[in-house]
Amino acid sequence: MAFLRGHWQVLLILVLVFALWHTPVVYPLRILVVFLHELSHGLAALATGGSIVDIALDPREGGHAITRGGSRFLTLSAGYLGSLVLGALILLTALRSSADRAALALCGIALLLIAAFWVRNGFGLLFCVAAGAVMLAAARYLPHQAADLTLRVIGLTSLIYVPYDIFDDTIRRSELRSDARMLAEEFGGATIMWGGLWLLLSLGVIWLCLRHGLGPATNIRFRQSRPEGEKTAGTP
Repeated sequence: MAFLRGHWQVLLILVLVFALWHTPVVYPLRILVVFLHELSHGLAALATGGSIVDIALDPREGGHAITRGGSRFLTLSAGYLGSLVLGALILLTALRSSADRAALALCGIALLLIAAFWVRNGFGLLFCVAAGAVMLAAARYLPHQAADLTLRVIGLTSLIYVPYDIFDDTIRRSELRSDARMLAEEFGGATIMWGGLWLLLSLGVIWLCLRHGLGPATNIRFRQSRPEGEKTAGTP
């Protein structure tokens, strides 16, 4: 009962995201996680000495990241796990810091810069520009609590989406040309093996995120008026 009292808002967000998963309400969040997936491929290439050629998003929740150079193994492996780590960092920022508005603004700026440098297809450009503008506007004009809530929704959606996507793309439908399938073709092993390993790692990342992110309480106190920038969640 103490856990429910201290974290009922986080649990409610999870229930609502699940309930509305196949509706237009959650659709932009699913596309955002796809964007994080493709971005993670690109970031892995950059981190290992390569470059990003192009990032594209598809309205059917697909996309691609074309990279040049870098570690092929790490670039292929980074999509699912990288997007999960980025989502976990967003959630931890909301739960454990008071920098919610700054973090939301930083996310908006990053979307706009990535769109300017690497996104070339129409849907991807439209989504990145629109999402970036909405995040910047929310960080500027909405209350601190609203920025906190927005980051929580984004982070929790990533934590939900990534393990499901790994299972669906690499284990349930292992015949798909997924990242795991390409990794198996180029480095050996089976698609299901790589998918199963990524699934276990993703569950470990989620456990660590929740273990370090959930304090005695995480509920946002919307009724209390607090000075600008002061944390309103119940975490220490």
